[in-house]
Amino acid sequence: MPNSLPPASTSPALVVPPLTPFDAALNVDRTALASHIDYVIDVCQATMIVAAGVEAQEYHYLPFDERKALIRDTIAAVDNRVPVVVGVSHPSYRSAIELGQLAASLGAEAIQLLAPLRPFGGVPGTAELVRYFELIGNETGLPVMLYLNPGPGADLGPDATVELAKLDRVKYVKESSRDLTRVGRLIEQIDKAGHAQYLTTAQMLLITLQLGGSGATMPAPVAEIGGKIIAAFAAGNAPEAARLQQQLSLFPARWMHRGLMPTMKAALQALGRGIGEPYPPFGTFTADEAAQLAVYLQSTDLSHVAHHHA
Repeated sequence: MPNSLPPASTSPALVVPPLTPFDAALNVDRTALASHIDYVIDVCQATMIVAAGVEAQEYHYLPFDERKALIRDTIAAVDNRVPVVVGVSHPSYRSAIELGQLAASLGAEAIQLLAPLRPFGGVPGTAELVRYFELIGNETGLPVMLYLNPGPGADLGPDATVELAKLDRVKYVKESSRDLTRVGRLIEQIDKAGHAQYLTTAQMLLITLQLGGSGATMPAPVAEIGGKIIAAFAAGNAPEAARLQQQLSLFPARWMHRGLMPTMKAALQALGRGIGEPYPPFGTFTADEAAQLAVYLQSTDLSHVAHHHA
């Protein structure tokens, strides 16, 4: 049996989607991917890895066979050190099932599935979404992480979210709203009600833990601070947890006009952990923006490359 995330009461979860490095020919750089995954596990202290599942991972630029290869390469690089949840989101439920069956064959812990917009436009009704999740979940045999990200996916109200979380297959909910009213309500109705483990974002991590949620999903390098927040919270050191959480007030928000993934890639570069640029043409930082970000990062608890050579 795969290892499940531990209960929130004993060990809050830090779920990290490794970013995707591309070489000069815009192919996935597998060596850089493996090194980045080592950082995510060893330094950020991820408790679960997402393989090719969120928009920040740039998987949607890849042909279907290369998306499968990214999933395989991610699972191989993780090498059973932590559980892996595999992104299977696709407008066609049959394609999502194909990815889910691949995930099961590779020993994945779960599949991650975006609550979709209808391919012909608009937000699906609750009954349509239930059918979509049941069709995919029943054919893969794996637990499901419900991924909520309005924009790429549907903007679901709390009632529809709770209904999906009640499905037998749905064991995790990834919430992207950063809306405290919504987060507080759904922690009560999903996590505390025992339906699924409820995960939010970097900006909401500490308040999520304080309200009884299970943790958060975030990319590196913010995940490095996230791991420190979880450790401080678990140790009962509220002032330290708050000090660390404050470091995520300006970062990444001040640079989010470029997008989350470009900001994370620019930050990794500034920290000496660079994995290349975003897939062109979107999201590239100007030299001034990169310099401002580098200066800010020096004031954080992120581990800079100089620390490792000291």
